[in-house]
Amino acid sequence: MQNDAIHEGFAQFAARLLAAAPLDPAADAPQVLHWPGRRLLVQRRDTELAVRDLDGDETEVRFPAPWPRRYGSVAVSPTGDLAVFAGVHALRAVDSTGAVRWEIRHGCWSAAVCTKDHASFSEYADDYYHGHADSGSAAFSSDGRLLWAHIRNRAGRDTKEEWLILDPADGTVLTRAETMTVGSGSTHFPHPNPAYMGLTVGEGEEDSPVLWGHWDGAKLTVQRFVEEVFLAVSPSGEHFLTTDPGQWSLYLHRAEDGMELRSLDAEEAVPPPSNENDDRVRWDYEAAFPYDDTAVVGTEYHAEVPRHWLVDPRTMALRGRIAYPFPVSGSPRSAGQGGWYTVSKDQTTLHLWNLRQEE
Repeated sequence: MQNDAIHEGFAQFAARLLAAAPLDPAADAPQVLHWPGRRLLVQRRDTELAVRDLDGDETEVRFPAPWPRRYGSVAVSPTGDLAVFAGVHALRAVDSTGAVRWEIRHGCWSAAVCTKDHASFSEYADDYYHGHADSGSAAFSSDGRLLWAHIRNRAGRDTKEEWLILDPADGTVLTRAETMTVGSGSTHFPHPNPAYMGLTVGEGEEDSPVLWGHWDGAKLTVQRFVEEVFLAVSPSGEHFLTTDPGQWSLYLHRAEDGMELRSLDAEEAVPPPSNENDDRVRWDYEAAFPYDDTAVVGTEYHAEVPRHWLVDPRTMALRGRIAYPFPVSGSPRSAGQGGWYTVSKDQTTLHLWNLRQEE
């Protein structure tokens, strides 16, 4: 790895490799779903979902998939015994035997007007617009007792997007709220407190609201942050980190009330890379918040040698650059308290990292 941190005038912080997990390069890019004390490695194939426990004996569970991977996204419970597939027309909960626990049908995510309440995937499997549809998403709360889901609520021309909170045991809808979005895709971000959840809704290149939800058991309160992209939540849950669609700045928010506390401009903090022709420095759309006093953020995720940085959220100042023992690719991604992960360029290995003890 080209080591130019010294020449840039920044301190270096050594990353320590905690684990290397083999991946299926033919499957979708991996995700590490994490909750306090629990990390699951998830990879989606067309016919199944593979879930591996990264903190235990690495036992792998495979869930039969109800439809191919391009038809939506998937959520997995913290215990790893239930997968909820968020599809074009339905949320479907499946256990590892393939048994359907419950299903909730909803409005179509296709760009074409679809007025049918499709009961099965086979009814639209060969339709072009369904095969290239937008998608919602779902995620379990930190205690696994709630499922948050972003859906379209009805078929036809007047469809609206909603944020649901469900009982994952039987699919009962506990509450719902309109998101006032027109999303092409979305991603959830669980909070250590199961009453909170973050949601980024992509609406195009320049539009992307963040929704910050709080449910007190009776009322769902949703705060909306226009033109922001959710990045990560701190281990204590006290703060969360966002950027903007233009990737100009990092923003630190207080989780309790969503207030923006501080920000960090990319161009002011980070010098342009010496081997890139880009006109400016941009924060990546993915980041990690492995310690309450340290966030790990990247620039140039697409470059041959991306740069990963330590940011002190207490001051929103750059502490220095991360030095890896071998070249990495892409962005640093959240792996819960005390860790982050990267994926090898050939998509065959996931590397789990933390900071060396002396750092």
